[in-house]
Amino acid sequence: MGRDHWRVERTRHSPWGAIALVLLTGLALVRNGPDPSPAPPRPAAASAHRHQNTPGAPPTDLTVRPLAYSLASRVVIPAIRVDAPLVDVHLEPDGSLGAPPPEEPQLAGWYRDGVSPGQLGTSVLVGHVDTMAGPAVFHGLGSLRRGNRIEVTRHDDGVAVFEVYGVEVLSTADFPGDRVYRGTGRPELRLITHGGCTTADGHDAAAVVFARLVATL
Repeated sequence: MGRDHWRVERTRHSPWGAIALVLLTGLALVRNGPDPSPAPPRPAAASAHRHQNTPGAPPTDLTVRPLAYSLASRVVIPAIRVDAPLVDVHLEPDGSLGAPPPEEPQLAGWYRDGVSPGQLGTSVLVGHVDTMAGPAVFHGLGSLRRGNRIEVTRHDDGVAVFEVYGVEVLSTADFPGDRVYRGTGRPELRLITHGGCTTADGHDAAAVVFARLVATL
């Protein structure tokens, strides 16, 4: 698998360990070698940038109390049969966002230096679409729909439950990092595919899922 060059810049941590992700330049997805699996599902009516599930502005009222910082350990997405351990991913020396090792295709990654799932702010999970061995953990991400649930288990024995409110396929040539990563005033989650996607006109792309906290267990 190639590497995602979502270049991001570290900022000073808040007391809860939050960090802002700021897109810089040179973002690209590169897939190396032959395609080992069928193309991943695409969101309905997907275009180069938007489709019918494109997120609008989420509600600003906090109906669920945000959680304190805690490490994340597992992500469950019933609609696409994902039940995957989470490994920590960090920024690479060149400033790009890391990903789980390609030899472990069923692992998903959590950007540990950012926001904890359920904490006030926007937390980020990343996973491969496929590897040379076949479909990987986020192969079905593009088939998610509004209202689908995502559960993230935390080391404090809590579970943060998120509801999808938008799914997009975004060209990596002009990836809107500020819009994807910025805070909304409530606990949010982004799931991002690593490799394997193209836009309708054939350009490299990433599927991005937008979700908000709706419950804690």
